[in-house]
This record gives sequence, structure tokens and C-alpha cells, in this order.
Amino acid sequence: MLNEILFYIVVFVTNIINTVTGFAGTMLAMPSSMLLIGVNQAKAVLNLIALLSCLFISIKNIKYMNKKEWLKITLFMFIGMILGMILFNILSLDFLLNIYAILIILIAIKKMFIKKQFNIPKTFMFLILLAAGLIHGMFVSGGSLLVIYAVTVLKDKYEFRATISPVWVILNSCLMVSHIYSGLFTPNVIKMTAICIVPLALSIIIGNKIHSKINQNIFLKFTYILLLISGIMLII
Repeated sequence: MLNEILFYIVVFVTNIINTVTGFAGTMLAMPSSMLLIGVNQAKAVLNLIALLSCLFISIKNIKYMNKKEWLKITLFMFIGMILGMILFNILSLDFLLNIYAILIILIAIKKMFIKKQFNIPKTFMFLILLAAGLIHGMFVSGGSLLVIYAVTVLKDKYEFRATISPVWVILNSCLMVSHIYSGLFTPNVIKMTAICIVPLALSIIIGNKIHSKINQNIFLKFTYILLLISGIMLII
């Protein structure tokens, strides 16, 4: 019971961050959630919660959406996601968790300490989108890799959030169908998802208020610190 309560707190805090930034919510929530309620339950619940959250953000901010970039991102990430779902069922879970944890730590360290922006070739940028989809297919959290691409083409914070959120709506909807087909939607998962609606709603309200007032750079630094801690937790 205590683990479930802690999980709901994690959902609340990480979805405030997700509402403010348009990404990182599930990646922040996944490591601790896997430890609290197990990998499969965490994937099923967090995917559906992220879907609901991003659907709300997408509808509310649709006028800022860059449709051309949304289509490109969704297509390449979808291909990567299919590969990720296949690999998750083939490779050892312990091996995947260690790779995932190292990836999270490296991303956090890069964001915190390496400020230089590199000119990444266009072809390589598409590979990043495929990799983001790959991670999303395995752990429902390819957001940080997607950001590497998105920050180069979506300069305005409103356009950024409005374009990234509907990407998750499409991809997470596909994952939800896969989770249902795989039998991950147990009665307990449905119960926990229903309970999560309350902290999710509160987090969206609070996150929207913060989004219009807070210094984005300060908030992102805080996000990367949490990301680093999350990765270390998985290895420990």
C-alpha cells in the first residue's frame, strides 16, 4: 500500500514537470515507478497517464502546433518504437534496465554541464528520432532523446510543447493497444490508473500556472537533476 501511495506522489510531481516542459515526465517517473510497482505495471499505467496528459495539452495548444515537424517526428519515432517493442521481448530485462539507466545519466550530465550546442548532421538527426522511438517502445520514455532533435527545429516554447505533446498522443495510443493485447491491463493496473486521474488533474492545473510564470532555464536545470537521480536509482 505504501508503495502505491509513493507511486501516486511520483505521478503528481513528474506530471507537473511534464505539463511545464512538454517532456521528461514519464522518463522521470519510470525509474522510481518500476522499483515501486514493477516494470510491466509501471509501463501500462504511466503510458496511459501520459496519454491523457498530452491529449489535454494538445487540444489546449493546437494553434501553436507545427504540423510538418509533428508528422516527421511521429513517423520516424513510430518506426523506432516498433523495433523497441520487439527488442524488449527478446533481450534480458536486467541488461535493458542497465542500458536505460546509463542513458538517463548521460543525458542528465550532458544537459547539466555541457552547454555547447553542436551542429548535428541532418541524417544523424533522423537516427536520433529512431533511437527516441526505440527507447519509447521499450520504456515509454524517449522524450529526452526527442528533445535533442526538437530544440533545433522548435524554438518557441509554446510551439515546442504544442508539437511534442501530440506526438506522445499517437505513440502512446499505439502502446496502449499493445499493452492491452499483451495482457498488461490487469484489474490492478486499471484501478491505479483511475486513482491517478486526481493527481494528474491537479498536476496539469499547477503545471499550466507555472509554465506562464517560471524561468524555463531554472526549471529545466531542476528537471535534469531529478533525471540524474532517477538514473542512479536504477543502478543502485
